[in-house]
Amino acid sequence: MRKDLYSNIGLALALSPAVQAAAVSGVAVDLKEFASALVVVNTGAIVGAGDFGAKLQHSDTSTSGDFVDVPAADVKTNAPATLAADTSYKLGYIGKKRFLRIALTKAGGTSIAADAVVIKGTPALAPVA
Repeated sequence: MRKDLYSNIGLALALSPAVQAAAVSGVAVDLKEFASALVVVNTGAIVGAGDFGAKLQHSDTSTSGDFVDVPAADVKTNAPATLAADTSYKLGYIGKKRFLRIALTKAGGTSIAADAVVIKGTPALAPVA
């Protein structure tokens, strides 16, 4: 097994870069063959005092209606309740479900520019392609 980080992580786009004007859920990311995951949320400009937050949701299937919020005990995060402009946040997942997604919530305001990437770690088989 190689000791470099490049060979020992997988990446998946969780939320395409865009200006979000409403609450939005990212795509289902399959964690099969990985024992850990970290979601990185990047923000850009906030318009009209946009008040957005980020949370993780998980499921045993990739069906959108099966996703539920990850319990607080299964998330380690530095993300505040209201995301700031031009900042990166990390949300570590320590749950056991196969599928994970990010959800941006909206409490008020106009919009926020945001995206998210899932970094999948602790692979069952390395190096990761």
